[in-house]
Amino acid sequence: MGEIIKNLYEMTAFSHIMAEPQLLVMYAISFILLYLGIKKQYEPLLLIPIAFGVLLANFPGGEMGVTQADEQGMVSVHGALKNIWEMPLHDIAHELGLMNFIYYLLIKTGFLPPIIFMGVGALTDFGPMLRNLRLSIFGAAAQLGIFSVLLIAILIGFTPKEAAALGIIGGADGPTAIFTTIKLAPHLLGPIAIAAYSYMALVPVIIPLVVRLLCSKKELRINMKEQEKRYPSEVKIKNMRVLKILFPIVVTVVVALFVPSAVPLVGMLMFGNLVKELGASTFRLFDAASNSIMNAATIFLGLSVGATMTAEAFLNLTTIGIVVGGFLAFALSIAGGIFFVKLVNLFTRKKINPLIGATGLSAVPMASRVANEIALKYDPKNHVLPYCMASNISGVIGSAVAAGVLISFLG
Repeated sequence: MGEIIKNLYEMTAFSHIMAEPQLLVMYAISFILLYLGIKKQYEPLLLIPIAFGVLLANFPGGEMGVTQADEQGMVSVHGALKNIWEMPLHDIAHELGLMNFIYYLLIKTGFLPPIIFMGVGALTDFGPMLRNLRLSIFGAAAQLGIFSVLLIAILIGFTPKEAAALGIIGGADGPTAIFTTIKLAPHLLGPIAIAAYSYMALVPVIIPLVVRLLCSKKELRINMKEQEKRYPSEVKIKNMRVLKILFPIVVTVVVALFVPSAVPLVGMLMFGNLVKELGASTFRLFDAASNSIMNAATIFLGLSVGATMTAEAFLNLTTIGIVVGGFLAFALSIAGGIFFVKLVNLFTRKKINPLIGATGLSAVPMASRVANEIALKYDPKNHVLPYCMASNISGVIGSAVAAGVLISFLG
């Protein structure tokens, strides 16, 4: 009887958990992320699949954790080293499990991030940016965090490729962070993806924190509509529909000519937007890109990224550095946009609310909504949402281009 009980105990996960108590830390991380996604509604469409992927990956015996290949593509399969790129997909599924199959088929190949960008493009209206084109420059200024943290990370011991993957968190764009990390430092994908999406989810906390530290009440009361009435724009858009159709085509061509490595992200973003703007003639394409394809891609991306966060891969000093560095990159990106607005305000009569600079991130439209709520606290009539969206949307393009530059130089 004692032998039977012993065998039953060893059959369960309890024996493994007792031998590896660090698994309890991973369960706690998963439950915290689930709480943020379910209760707090912080990016639930992404945070919940990622959190559940973390949970699945850390149950011993379930074989749902992703086994990362080394730089030569070698993985351990039942004690023997094999080249993952020479293994047929059915062997990966059989030998390494479902999540490895999804990861190496859809994530490691770089397939899903551009597909998600196509869906983002289909859901994005570039109108606010085109109507306030001068404000789009703040989307570029907000990339300061990416390159600042890249340099800092190199100085403290990260390799240039690892530092670039860490710095891209400052762009506040999950798919861009994943795409860059896959290309440059795939062994860091789990912690970088979690940090990127966690800080995106915490935009309602981080932006107000940075704004309080850097902006005065007088600056936050700058009313953009009053500034527009006082100093009206000399440029008038006569045909917005035509401009919206031409914009994605022109941007794709320009990016393809100057930063070809950014085309997978920017090109798919612009294609998704183009089928949206063409209206009835491409409605079915728009509907698929923004609904079924986007939703399926989000599920597979979230679960498989979460599954990379095994206790062995996540609980180390490198991960702590990524979490701290990611927060610094995020905060510096917000600060960079704010400081650039302050600089512009020194040389122009038409003042700009610093909140517009604070939203030069890719966290669309959450960053703009948060900034608008802050402005309304200081002046109930000061709706800055459409102006923030101009900076916010340009930040999506800016972070993708920044990723392309990093991949070109370091890939």
